[in-house]
Amino acid sequence: MNMTRADDATHDETPADDVADARALTCVQAMLRGDACSADLGMELQGAGAGWATLRMPVTARMLNGYQVCHGGMIFALADTAFACSCNGYGRVTVAGGAAIEYLRPAQLGDVLTAHGRERKRGQFTGVYDIEVRNQDDQLIALFRGQSFATQKSIVGLSN
Repeated sequence: MNMTRADDATHDETPADDVADARALTCVQAMLRGDACSADLGMELQGAGAGWATLRMPVTARMLNGYQVCHGGMIFALADTAFACSCNGYGRVTVAGGAAIEYLRPAQLGDVLTAHGRERKRGQFTGVYDIEVRNQDDQLIALFRGQSFATQKSIVGLSN
């Protein structure tokens, strides 16, 4: 899995560079500092840049449903956080306008899930992001697509 830029994304602007990636990482780290939910679920940021992010989360016993597989809501939460990190790197607070997920195989107790998000299209206010969730054996667990909406509010004092 390529954890560099969202190389295959289509942008309305100039492609991301090292400065944009550093700025994006600063924005994502600021956002995650206030995210108690993701921290409580054991999510860890593996990397982020302009239009992409990768997070990891272990599946614990408290995440299992009645069939003893990872609850779909936990997988959605990981994918949603990767989505948030992927779209919040441009200096403006960006929220979800919608999201959908397809579960392809169950995650098991002890699995370590990795969600990699990448930008597909970004306009002035809206964007589309795809997130793949895989286990430690690189098996595809879920596919998530999110639609973002960028507000006028600045992240960590940055302007867009």
